Amino acid sequence: MCTKKLKSMENTPYYFYDLDVLDATLEAIKSNIMGESFYVHYAIKANNNMEILKRIAKNNFGADCVSGWEIETAIEAGFDPQSIVFAGVGKTDEEIIIALTHKIGMINCESLEEIHVINQLATQLNVCPKIALRLNPNVNALTHEKISTGLAENKFGLTVLEFKALLNDLSELNSIDITGLHFHIGSQITTMDVFANLCERILEIIPEFEQKIGPLTSLNVGGGLGIDYDQPDLNAIPDFQGYFNTFKKGLTSLVNIPVHFELGRSIVAQCGSLRTKVLYVKRSENKNFAVMDAGMTELMRPALYGSVHKIEKLNADPVDVAQFYDVVGPICESSDCFGKDIRLPELHRGDIVTIRSCGAYAESMSLRYNGREAIGNNLKPKVSTSLRMLKYA
Repeated sequence: MCTKKLKSMENTPYYFYDLDVLDATLEAIKSNIMGESFYVHYAIKANNNMEILKRIAKNNFGADCVSGWEIETAIEAGFDPQSIVFAGVGKTDEEIIIALTHKIGMINCESLEEIHVINQLATQLNVCPKIALRLNPNVNALTHEKISTGLAENKFGLTVLEFKALLNDLSELNSIDITGLHFHIGSQITTMDVFANLCERILEIIPEFEQKIGPLTSLNVGGGLGIDYDQPDLNAIPDFQGYFNTFKKGLTSLVNIPVHFELGRSIVAQCGSLRTKVLYVKRSENKNFAVMDAGMTELMRPALYGSVHKIEKLNADPVDVAQFYDVVGPICESSDCFGKDIRLPELHRGDIVTIRSCGAYAESMSLRYNGREAIGNNLKPKVSTSLRMLKYA
């Protein structure tokens, strides 16, 4: 039955989403913030598939956007504009106007010049948006250097020099309302001590903000909670309890200040996988290559970060003898490799392989390099409501 279903499926490659896992993840978040002044905004950059966005919006989450297109997509998917926060170190004038026109909840500002541009555009549109200052707390996220954003050497957030200059410019900024602070120190963080350190730094910064700018009415601590790429079935739901408890404990001295979170990967990563077909098996004296029909055009992360995803053969026969393969794609780049020396049941032309934990930063990063047909945002992905189907379909 399973083999027949597999043969009737559309051509590979495609993304496969398990909505049971997504729903369980959303429920775990809601149960852990119940009774707290905690508000979660889904980071749309992780996965902008419309079916997933609509499902998250229906669960009354907010949206974290980093472009004008994401703002408009979030509203189309059903997110309340007042629940949308707009971040990004390089917002264009056109994108800022989109945010101002839709009267979104908050704009997170990352440079002094950006603040002046928003003030000028808000004056022209006769609006007064709420602004949060993104400050760089210089906290080490203990993650990959290319997804670390909270160190002084990173491009994100106002510098100390700019913050001091802002204080001198406050009298000129009559069309914005600076009411919030925003932090985000990195991604794929699995050590809760990192978030505890962030809390300590936040508590050091708040008094200066309130003394020199005014009352703080919104605190955004970013996101960054990691997932288990090695054992996606054993740990399908991230440690939301430990994550939110860290902030409950670390920020317990704050009274009546809502805390906002921008979670992306931890919400959607484990519900998605990439299904791909073996085109050819190449053998040499000391190496086997499994050449797939998916490549870095469908899953950029291994080439970009050296990330590791669990790779499995779908419908493996128990009698298959395990062998080691370099699982590679068809793109004309040596970096087009999903994993080296991966132990898998023997592979043959036409076999289907699933690459796990691809719900985040896979479909949203897909591209047309080498003239490939981009499957992100074009093909409606297969959606399963059964964990069993995800594993064995």
